Amino acid sequence: MPKPPTPHKASPSLNEPTTAPKTSARRWRFGLVAQLSLLVLGIALTAGLAPQYLKASDHDDGEVDTKGRNLNLTDLFVFREQDQNPNASAGDLILIMNTNPRSLARQQYYFSTKARYEFKVSRVGNNDATPTGVPDVTLRFEFDKPNAKGQQGMKLTAIRDGATLVANQQLQTTALNTAPEVSQVALGGSQVSVFAGLREDPFFFDVEQYFRVRAGALGIGPKVGFRDPSTAIDFAKGYNVNAIAVRVPIQFLQGATATTTFDVWETISAAGPNGKFTQVERLARPAINEGLVVTNDFLNALNSVGPDFEAAALAGRQPAANIAGPIVGEVKQTLLAFGNPEARANALLGAFLPDVMRIDTTGPSGYANALNAKGSPIRGRLIKDDVIDITLSVVAGQPLSDNVSYEGQPGNPAQGHKALEPTFPYLALPN
Repeated sequence: MPKPPTPHKASPSLNEPTTAPKTSARRWRFGLVAQLSLLVLGIALTAGLAPQYLKASDHDDGEVDTKGRNLNLTDLFVFREQDQNPNASAGDLILIMNTNPRSLARQQYYFSTKARYEFKVSRVGNNDATPTGVPDVTLRFEFDKPNAKGQQGMKLTAIRDGATLVANQQLQTTALNTAPEVSQVALGGSQVSVFAGLREDPFFFDVEQYFRVRAGALGIGPKVGFRDPSTAIDFAKGYNVNAIAVRVPIQFLQGATATTTFDVWETISAAGPNGKFTQVERLARPAINEGLVVTNDFLNALNSVGPDFEAAALAGRQPAANIAGPIVGEVKQTLLAFGNPEARANALLGAFLPDVMRIDTTGPSGYANALNAKGSPIRGRLIKDDVIDITLSVVAGQPLSDNVSYEGQPGNPAQGHKALEPTFPYLALPN
């Protein structure tokens, strides 16, 4: 995908470098992206890497009859708290799960009372290890019906190394336009902080124009580029999401180990008529699904499996490898359409699979702050990280931007988010 000049210019080549002005921060990120691209390509060429399927993530993949918006995940953020707040205590991680995309301003939305919202965490032996997709720790949230104040009771259950730990206190969500309720929960000898409620959606992306750009690349629409910074539209501006935020000591995740690197992903499972829970959503890294998967049925299929399935597919084990085949084919076609040669397309697939958010807690958090030997990001994700520009640039093999940022472009009312809060849960107040 090119960094298209303006929508009125002739269709650019997909590999045409962006001409939009960049901040120094963006230029820095693009430098890292370029390093990642080269590293990924080098690995593929030298190791003959040819991943067989892609599982991805999405911000908003739409509703179906059996999955309403409160069963939709939008984002996962994982970072060391001190990297967001220098005054915070060392040794804590922040996990944020956002759900219910396109929540309108000044409207109260609720978590499903028939679902389990879960953070899943695997301990990782070293930064280059292949993710297993098997959780060592699960933090599960379940919600009651709302009361007259617009609050929902919630239950936190932790499952760590097979042992179940239940928070022995009633937790409450925060109702719209009320002070945030942050609960301190004693869990397995550790103190965990919990918040749940509406907050402004921190995601930013000109997704409408991206779909046009992608369609042009695939030959199913006219070739266009991204909009100019003065006209680019942040589709998430003005919306809220329902957020679950947890401050968890790294020591709690370590258990009896000394692990410093973790793989994190999130899921939502819904109860069926027989009371059995079925996974309907999964998300880890941002923007891969919506960027590369075109067929909605494929998106839904990806939501129903875990990174362990991806690990099996990558290892060539059946039936995972065959099941994943058509999805891999579609994703690869998109990568090829963006001008990537075969080897690089394979390398890009391999760098992001299985789909987990890896965080090495020994260094500063940030989506493009560090890579492992496979070319995968390993420092989690901060709230303001421009994950779209990073991902677009990796896919295109050159600096590329949708010209949307968290703070927005001066003079463009279609962009810009509220300031983040200075303390936990850090997300901006709801619209």
